Amino acid sequence: MAKYKSIDLFAGIGGIRLGFDRAFGDEISTVFVSEWDEYAQKTYKANFDDSFEISGDITKINESDIPKFDICLAGFPCQAFSLAGKRQGFDDNYKGLCRGTLFMDVARICEYHKPRVIFCENVKGLKIHDRGRTFEIIRKTFEDLGYKVFSEVLNSKDFGVPQNRERIYIVAFRNDIAPEEFEFPKATDDTKRIKDIVEEKPVPAKYYLSDVYVETLRRHKARHEAKGNGFGYEIREWDGIAGAIVCGGMGRERNLLIDKRQKDLTPTTHIKGEINKEGIRKMTPREWARLQGFPDTFNLPLADVHLYKQFGNSVTVNVIEAIAKQIKEVLENA
Repeated sequence: MAKYKSIDLFAGIGGIRLGFDRAFGDEISTVFVSEWDEYAQKTYKANFDDSFEISGDITKINESDIPKFDICLAGFPCQAFSLAGKRQGFDDNYKGLCRGTLFMDVARICEYHKPRVIFCENVKGLKIHDRGRTFEIIRKTFEDLGYKVFSEVLNSKDFGVPQNRERIYIVAFRNDIAPEEFEFPKATDDTKRIKDIVEEKPVPAKYYLSDVYVETLRRHKARHEAKGNGFGYEIREWDGIAGAIVCGGMGRERNLLIDKRQKDLTPTTHIKGEINKEGIRKMTPREWARLQGFPDTFNLPLADVHLYKQFGNSVTVNVIEAIAKQIKEVLENA
């Protein structure tokens, strides 16, 4: 029997769980998973062998129907708080659901079960959203439930992946076991570069951009630069690091590579024009998986369009693992 039971809310493809599984080993077992996106569910099921079904919409699940647990993992949706989004926070209405208030479902479930630890990950913008009021609501909600709250913004590039990705991590310990201070992990490895995550073999022609599209991107960038905006495509150096991968389309264009290893540039998909002669290509889903710290044993069962979205939405497993190790230490000393 595992020492700790956890639940995985807004589970996505399981990145947070993977980090905790790595840190806790056999001492943790997942007893409940909730994720409403059917494609994310498919990727999750292809990688985790659970004896129970993944639950869908968390707003429709009664807290008393969730098994007892010690650790709540919740990467609640960040669209409401993102610097790139409209930043509507708790007023963000989405498909009749307020994504900002999906956080309240975390609170509802934890109020009923009183786990030892609540762990949340979100965009860095959460901290300053609505002049800090949104974060204050989250902090105060946990404190009112009887938790001591710690938070820190960490960058993925400091934890063994070449991706510049800042996220806020919130760790709330139940008051009876809460430490005086909680030490978030310090940088473990900032040496990784894009060349460490590129595919070992030449990638298929379909990842190479058409010459027409490259020209469109150049014109788009020039237009923005003329207005003083920083938008546009970006070609990354193999010795450099990637920008944050995101679930929107531009996430791919901001992380292009020049890779001349593929000699057969016959188009295999319907494109305008022909494949560019400069070797400009998108990163592959496997490269995105590596940018997020997912092992090569992680199955990618779906079409690329879904995988890009899923990895852009996911977490950096290495960062989660480093924080989870610190949490484990607190629990062992409690």
